Amino acid sequence: MPVSSIRNGKMIIKVSDVKDAAGDGYRISEDFYYELDKEVHSMIESAARRAKKNGRRTLKPYDL
Repeated sequence: MPVSSIRNGKMIIKVSDVKDAAGDGYRISEDFYYELDKEVHSMIESAARRAKKNGRRTLKPYDL
């Protein structure tokens, strides 16, 4: 899936920030952005489930 089509959706990550985090000398495939975004979505969903289970509506670092 091309990054351009992902960016029109509800992508959480910012492509330019991911490039910066990877550092100079690294190229990043378009598929990497898609998979990273899926992982971030999954982490947030898991954290929300844990917070709900504990009777909270605030996500805390330890929910990760």
